[in-house]
Amino acid sequence: MQFIISGILVGTAYAVLAIGFCLIWGAARIVYLTYTAFYMLTAYFFYVLCTLIGLNIFLAALLSIIISTLIGIATYRLCIERIRGHETIVILVSIALAFFFEEGIRSIFGSLFRRVPPFISGYQELLGVRVLNQYILAFGVNLALIIGLWLFLSKSKIGLAIRATSQDREIVSLMGISEKKVSAVAVTLGIGLGTVSSVMVAPIYVVEPAMWVPPIAMVLAIVVLGGLGSLKGSLIAAYILGFSECAVVSYLPIGTFVKGAVALLVMIVILFLRPEGMFGVNFEEERL
Repeated sequence: MQFIISGILVGTAYAVLAIGFCLIWGAARIVYLTYTAFYMLTAYFFYVLCTLIGLNIFLAALLSIIISTLIGIATYRLCIERIRGHETIVILVSIALAFFFEEGIRSIFGSLFRRVPPFISGYQELLGVRVLNQYILAFGVNLALIIGLWLFLSKSKIGLAIRATSQDREIVSLMGISEKKVSAVAVTLGIGLGTVSSVMVAPIYVVEPAMWVPPIAMVLAIVVLGGLGSLKGSLIAAYILGFSECAVVSYLPIGTFVKGAVALLVMIVILFLRPEGMFGVNFEEERL
């Protein structure tokens, strides 16, 4: 039961990050590897505002989300948007930006691990398993984000424009929709998902400059396993790798050290059987 509950909690957290990344790729067609660097920046802003300055924890979380999202938008507009048509250059520049943010944080705070307080303390017993209230809160918020994004993409005009852009950018432009603006909205939403997820999990894990690296490796594994461009595939793949990671931690003595490698091994095995991913698309109109 501990394994099942942990798998659900971890899988939901991974799903939010993977869906945000998938949303950016689907609309803007860029592999934005700086994505989880904003996840790291949010955690540090949260630490500074809440722990060092002493702001109310909810206000600190809101400000951290807003500041990091604005930095992400500015980075995209200034550094990525103008080179969006050159995929290799985008990858190189986005990696360079991620390391720039990491080294900037390390030069200010050093490499020591930091802690931020939980939103709510204590625990609940679920089916005989003690689960921290912060885990339950993080799960609820992440689940709400997933449902909210699905409704947004399905019901709103902007959401439908994002889905249309992910299917065929040329036709969208011919119909009078600004593909450039729609891509910017998708990038904003994707970064926003990552920043909200960050303030939810920051009290659970430690805050340190390299905390963006494991999530981006897992996110890439999830979107490739699910099928590049498929939100449904990313959601299901997040739970598959989340449960795989929890199984390794629960049943192997050195599971904590090899959990990432085993999750990637699961991805490789499935890709051997289905190279395009579980829900890989054969036609552009199948995206999102």
